[in-house]
Amino acid sequence: MNQFDDIRPYNDDEVISTIDRLLKDNELMKVITRFRFPNMPRPMIAPMVPVVRHYVKKQVEGIKTVHDLQLVIERYVARMLRETTLGLTVSGDEHLDKDKAHLFISNHRDIVVDPAVVNWTIHHKGHHTLQIAIGDNLLTKPYVSDLMRLNKSFIVNRSAKKPREKFKAAKHLSSYIHYAIVEEQENLWIAQREGRAKDGIDRTNSAVIGMLALSKPKDVDLATYIKELNIVPVSISYERDPCDIAKAKELHAHRTLGDYEKEEHEDATSIAKGITGFKGRIHLAFGEPLTGNYQDTDEIVDELDNKIVSNYVLQPSNCIAYQELHGCLPEDIVVTHQQIPFHEGDFVKEMQQFQQHLSECDESYRDILLSMYANPIVCQQSQKNNKLC
Repeated sequence: MNQFDDIRPYNDDEVISTIDRLLKDNELMKVITRFRFPNMPRPMIAPMVPVVRHYVKKQVEGIKTVHDLQLVIERYVARMLRETTLGLTVSGDEHLDKDKAHLFISNHRDIVVDPAVVNWTIHHKGHHTLQIAIGDNLLTKPYVSDLMRLNKSFIVNRSAKKPREKFKAAKHLSSYIHYAIVEEQENLWIAQREGRAKDGIDRTNSAVIGMLALSKPKDVDLATYIKELNIVPVSISYERDPCDIAKAKELHAHRTLGDYEKEEHEDATSIAKGITGFKGRIHLAFGEPLTGNYQDTDEIVDELDNKIVSNYVLQPSNCIAYQELHGCLPEDIVVTHQQIPFHEGDFVKEMQQFQQHLSECDESYRDILLSMYANPIVCQQSQKNNKLC
């Protein structure tokens, strides 16, 4: 494993020393203090740090392995699902084989919650927990990197600028993913694209699939290599996106100004809001593993997109937003209601709640927010007509 030490998750023998290092990090303790006491006056933060450090130390007492840590984290994920959602439903888990490792490739709406929900689900279905891909652009502080790698995250190098550096980093990542799945039998999660799909259109970046194929030996055909990775398409849908207004604001800036400059610590704010904000219903759909006789990576991209879009379960918010923009739902959805996980009698109540949320969005980019929720229906309708969304 030495060749992957720069990007792999931490091992059990690194857990205690890493936790000790984190406990000594005053900046991290201040961040936890501000998160735990958001209304505390700034001058009180520093005096509270020793108290918070003592509390955190008690929380992590007895953690000696990665599994020990994940059992602690599991309690917080359970609390998040209990307090910020109206329930999690799952379909397609019969496609998962407990005797095989999987590469889960998922649509991407939330930085932390997407992989957390997949991880929670497969853990409770009796599978090994995930190793999770995370971009080094999010690891702005050493303590963030330590925290992520303790929790089975592996690092995607997005800071490389020169073409040769980018290629080298991509091939290194490709080799690690193949090694972790085939040799170590670890389940892995990666997003289908870099960055969240802020517009609600779930499209696979061909560079992701190209990266996976970089470590393919010359004497192995592409289809065989892809089968080794055991790729499972994942579709996750949220009734409500806690970051939807912020995403709409960013897209509005791109539309009107041609650019958007993130505020300081904006990624951290998005992470916190995604975890603590109201998400309504969540549905997680696992597709059948990719087993086609692929001749090139474009065919893999097309199949991933088709499965992720078709398996996406529509939420009431999707239907209401589509009606707001287009006047009525497509006929096949109106007639069957097969994909919509709510009772028709609740539609008026759902609409009132969504309208209230819509009123909180600035009128200048309200149409963008509506499109964000309506686009999964647009994409499914386009797919039926053999068109791209």
